Amino acid sequence: MVYIEHILVLIGIYTILSVSLDLLAGHTGLMAMSHAAFYGLGAYTSGLAAVYFGAPFIVGVLLGMTVAAMVSLVVSLPSLRLRDDYFVIATFAFQIILFSIFNNWIGLTSGPLGIPAIPQPSIFGWTIGSHAGFVAVAAILAGFGYFVVWRIATSPFGRVLNAIREDEIFAQALGKHTLWFKVEAFAVSAALAALAGSLFAHYITFIDPTSFTVMESILIISMVIIGGAGSRWGPLIGAVVLVTLPEALRFVGLPSSVAANLRQIIYGTLLVIMMIVRPRGLVGKYGFGR
Repeated sequence: MVYIEHILVLIGIYTILSVSLDLLAGHTGLMAMSHAAFYGLGAYTSGLAAVYFGAPFIVGVLLGMTVAAMVSLVVSLPSLRLRDDYFVIATFAFQIILFSIFNNWIGLTSGPLGIPAIPQPSIFGWTIGSHAGFVAVAAILAGFGYFVVWRIATSPFGRVLNAIREDEIFAQALGKHTLWFKVEAFAVSAALAALAGSLFAHYITFIDPTSFTVMESILIISMVIIGGAGSRWGPLIGAVVLVTLPEALRFVGLPSSVAANLRQIIYGTLLVIMMIVRPRGLVGKYGFGR
């Protein structure tokens, strides 16, 4: 039962990540390679605030989301002037830069040694110390992230994002300042990724840079593409599939080193198949292979 609850918590965390990236990739048409960086910003901000300043969980979450949104402006204002592959490369560069900061700023992040003893969250006097409690919190936060993205996507703001995705020049011709719409969407996406990072830090109680590599960004992108970008249920389905599918390898009896490499092969194979056979994903509305 504890194992199943652990999987459910991971599904909740990755649902937040995939839904938040879908706001950019599925609704705005921007494929960002930096989502794990904002995920890490939330984890480190919340973890450091809790360990060194005794900040409550909710305060750490809000700090992480604020820091991620502010840092996103530094990235988005210059990079969103770029298009297509150039934007992907710019966000990929940011991912590498932030990972290097996590790994080398020893005085702040402890580098490869990581940050241990992150306290379990306490919300209004309720200390979450069981897996069942974390399942409930993960479900609530995933529901919050889902609601935020759904509300944006169905609003006039979201319709402008869809117009930018389909034809940005046409949206500009209608008088829309498309850069600011993209900057705001990027900030919301980064803040929600940081929310997932805060939950991850307090759930695992230990973080180090290896949890926020470019491979993690690729995993999140895979969830969006396989589940289906721009749809209501696509990111959730992608998160469930890519969290649970590799767990089946544990029951095959493969050594952990082999299973880890096989997991990457599975991700890559699924991506190739989906891009060739069904670019829109399982239930998606927007195909990246167009």
